[in-house]
Amino acid sequence: MSRSETVWIVDDDRSIRWVLEKALQQEGMTTQSFDSADGVMSRLARQQPDVIISDIRMPGASGLDLLARIREQHPRLPVIIMTAHSDLDSAVASYQGGAFEYLPKPFDVDEAVSLVKRANQHAQEQQGLEVPVALTRTPEIIGEAPAMQEVFRAIGRLSHSNITVLINGESGTGKELVAHALHRHSPRAASPFIALNMAAIPKDLMESELFGHEKGAFTGAANLRRGRFEQADGGTLFLDEIGDMPADTQTRLLRVLADGEFYRVGGHVPVKVDVRIIAATHQNLETLVHAGKFREDLFHRLNVIRIHIPRLSDRREDIPTLAKHFLSRAAQELAVEPKLLKSETEEYLKNLPWGGNVRQLENTCRWITVMASGREVHISDLPPELLSLPQDSAPVTNWEQALRQWADQALARGQSSLLDTAVPAFERIMIETALKHTAGRRRDAAVLLGWGRNTLTRKIKELGMKVDGGDDDEGDEG
Repeated sequence: MSRSETVWIVDDDRSIRWVLEKALQQEGMTTQSFDSADGVMSRLARQQPDVIISDIRMPGASGLDLLARIREQHPRLPVIIMTAHSDLDSAVASYQGGAFEYLPKPFDVDEAVSLVKRANQHAQEQQGLEVPVALTRTPEIIGEAPAMQEVFRAIGRLSHSNITVLINGESGTGKELVAHALHRHSPRAASPFIALNMAAIPKDLMESELFGHEKGAFTGAANLRRGRFEQADGGTLFLDEIGDMPADTQTRLLRVLADGEFYRVGGHVPVKVDVRIIAATHQNLETLVHAGKFREDLFHRLNVIRIHIPRLSDRREDIPTLAKHFLSRAAQELAVEPKLLKSETEEYLKNLPWGGNVRQLENTCRWITVMASGREVHISDLPPELLSLPQDSAPVTNWEQALRQWADQALARGQSSLLDTAVPAFERIMIETALKHTAGRRRDAAVLLGWGRNTLTRKIKELGMKVDGGDDDEGDEG
């Protein structure tokens, strides 16, 4: 940077202000801090910084209030919005309000500094845009995991756009929810959102479903029928499982995307439509293209912007929050008190493989709401099929929690005399691990375990362990 840039930091948290001040000053920037948004606007009348980085929720005026006033009076001034509430509404509100970037807490300080530098460079190149804030809540999309924050950012950045979007993700990850959010936070929000699952439509009805048919076009076509394209005119058409679309329908779709018009089945008059396409698939379209099962030109038409939805197993930290949301919703639907997950149950759920992703978790919460006897949900209250699933090989950070889960499951299966099983298994694991770390040297392994060598030798015999080698050190019973 050629000169000392000035950055204003607005946050009611003193520790956040201090951390940002130090980090930015180390990069040669001048900083000024405010504990609320109220003093910033009066100061802006006399002085203007290069960049403002502001919290979104503060006493008095919020960061979004401040952002709106800055965009009105100082449209070229870049604003970075910080928030500890990493939800879709915050992200979209920030972008729709004209924020340069959205920074969820806790953040990496180096990332924050990099954003400030980019914001300053951007301000020198771009004109600011005045965009009104108009939000619709989408509470079903929940996530604070980094992978979900990328999804929120994408939705926010596309909120001014009608561009075609391709959504990738496994079944059950929430692709249609993301498509809904893209529509609701777009210029077409007041127009129809029409969804159609390609995998659910018989091949011989596909074209009639998409493009409609004229009266008498085929046997049973007693009346004119408008297809999904006409129903979505002015709005958004969501084509789910686009990879299952037949080849001849792919050709017709490509023509509609290119020309903006089509013929109904049996029709001779072109029908013009203005439709935004959002497509989704759990398949790899590139692989289908190489295999000759999907048109390459259609793929490139659809693959303008791609959003990847992470698997639930890639955002495990979101599972407790999602489960709480689904339990609350199920309780409302059934007019009962919402169930509460015990901490060990949350931990157990976080380590399951979740092949069905978010949809499977939602169905599990419905099952719990109906079947669990008490308000507090123990591991033993979970569906039997979840109790028999292997835990994913995520790093174990709390062995006591893992042991508690094992005991809970064993008792739920009716097992008794747990200590007769657990204590020998515990000692065997400890001995094997210590010997592994000492390359089989028993004396050193005994030191790691806090035993004498003779104690270790006796335990190995009692447990019937077959341990290769062993050193011939003198006994030193501990």
